[in-house]
Amino acid sequence: MVDGPELITVGQLARRVGLTAKALRHYDRVGLLSPAVVDPGTGYRLYSAEQVAPARLVRLLRSVDVPLDQVRACLARPDDEAVIQQVLIQHRRRLQARLDRVRGDLHRTDHLIEDGVTTAMTDQDKQNAAGSAGDERRVAVDLFNGVWRLLEKEGRTVEEDDRMLHMAHASRYHWGQVGAPVNLSRGEWQCSRVYAVLGRPEPALHHARRGLEICREHGIGDWDLAYAYESLARAHAVAGDKDQARTWTEQALAAAEEIAQDEDRELVLTDLESIPAQPRFW
Repeated sequence: MVDGPELITVGQLARRVGLTAKALRHYDRVGLLSPAVVDPGTGYRLYSAEQVAPARLVRLLRSVDVPLDQVRACLARPDDEAVIQQVLIQHRRRLQARLDRVRGDLHRTDHLIEDGVTTAMTDQDKQNAAGSAGDERRVAVDLFNGVWRLLEKEGRTVEEDDRMLHMAHASRYHWGQVGAPVNLSRGEWQCSRVYAVLGRPEPALHHARRGLEICREHGIGDWDLAYAYESLARAHAVAGDKDQARTWTEQALAAAEEIAQDEDRELVLTDLESIPAQPRFW
């Protein structure tokens, strides 16, 4: 076995950087972090002291699921903070899009629970349903989901931004005809989020306030109330009011403690971390 104080075993490196030996062997196999020396007689992997810092960088990036190819790009220029920062910014966008998709799936699931799973209709059923409240409800749902798809899309055009905004308002209008108060609150929340994404604080604040008013008027709690507070925090952040953004974030955190489902609570907490220009303080 190759000896020397400058070399450490895979187990020693694992303990130093907080990775498992199994993970280090995997990163060797995929060419991400190869040992400095492999003993030809035993096959033991030996690492240099200079590889401790890169291994720690791998652990940090993989702890938030940064893809291997992006980790590899960071390792190629480990001293370039701009490269690492850009990789993290891009990864954050992917995580936000994933969160938006999950939230959209939750919303659609709520409708399936509330409305039931609709099987294929006969021609007579379709004729009878034309112009009905159920038809308008489906329009509201389709518009709501269409907004989510555009929110998830990177590199939207100006025309797509316009379409997203008009769809959010149209969805809220149709919910106003056939929806329950919780649907109205969610519609206001979505309008606020769209305006916040577009960098327009005044209408974002207006719709966030309306969403909270509806929650309070009808005794709506759980994650809808937490998200009403979240929308106010986000809108104030977009407006540049850090104090108000923090105040409403604290309200959202308090409301999140009352959310019944752990998964819903985690969604709220994750979303709060995406509020612009507000480092996590909780």
